[in-house]
Amino acid sequence: MKQAEEKLERELKSGSFDRYGQVMKSGVHAALLDFCRQDGEFAQAVVQGGSFSDCMKAVAKGVGNGISDLEAYRRAVRFYFKGADVRFHMTVCLTADVDRDEPAPKKGAAKVMDLNFDELF
Repeated sequence: MKQAEEKLERELKSGSFDRYGQVMKSGVHAALLDFCRQDGEFAQAVVQGGSFSDCMKAVAKGVGNGISDLEAYRRAVRFYFKGADVRFHMTVCLTADVDRDEPAPKKGAAKVMDLNFDELF
């Protein structure tokens, strides 16, 4: 993991990015670091894979007027690890204002929403 982190940090600072890459590089970089922490095999693929600049070119390819964060992260992951995917989990807490002042979150206060972004976009 340390090698992947160092590589991504170094290439974030030294890389050349087009206007799309400039806008997305910080978010994609943070996501890739998180993914490397989650999976050692993915971290190794980052170490052995292409440059972060080339990754951002692959992410930005055919973007047009916009791209969702999820799709940007998916493209970045697939740049380093073909066939991999990114799953996204969101929760909504309907009592967030009330729970904020409570010492511990209430069980059952959050509702899990399964959003299939492929069907939405």
